Amino acid sequence: MQLTDPAINALGDSNARIRVYIGNRPNTLVEHAQPGVSPLMAQDIYNIGQACGNGWRKVFNVYAKLIFALPSSLGLRDSASCWQDFRDSRLLQAGSGTALWFSEPEEFSPDVLHIVTGKTYANSLSVASSLYWETPEFALNKQRNIVVCPYFDYRQLSNAKIVFLINVLEQLHLPMYKN
Repeated sequence: MQLTDPAINALGDSNARIRVYIGNRPNTLVEHAQPGVSPLMAQDIYNIGQACGNGWRKVFNVYAKLIFALPSSLGLRDSASCWQDFRDSRLLQAGSGTALWFSEPEEFSPDVLHIVTGKTYANSLSVASSLYWETPEFALNKQRNIVVCPYFDYRQLSNAKIVFLINVLEQLHLPMYKN
């Protein structure tokens, strides 16, 4: 199925505790993709990067770096020894706790962290008026567990900004941090 098909709402774990929202989609075919939330399989991230270019490789790399920077007590990393291993073996797969959404959430579960990538995309969402901008690049809605951060790209969400993002996430007091 083409990932540009609007029937595909997200890639990843349907029970993801960390959901990243992005304003664009990879323009490629993933044969096993299904409508709704479709988990990726081994090699899919590599194949999407090959088909869609460096921009998508950066999105996946930054997502994996973020997950790897989170406290290990969250249990998202499993046995991965580095962010690259996590990206290649778990990111956006069934049971990974991660998902990449292509549309605005219909509901905001108290047990889920919602990360919106990019200020422009965030301002296009229905929740835009409820966001509190901590800095020109980072915003929060504590009631809905929403954080807005720069787009998942090395230049926009650098390693230093990932650390800042982790500090912003801690302000949400999510149940997942109480493990």
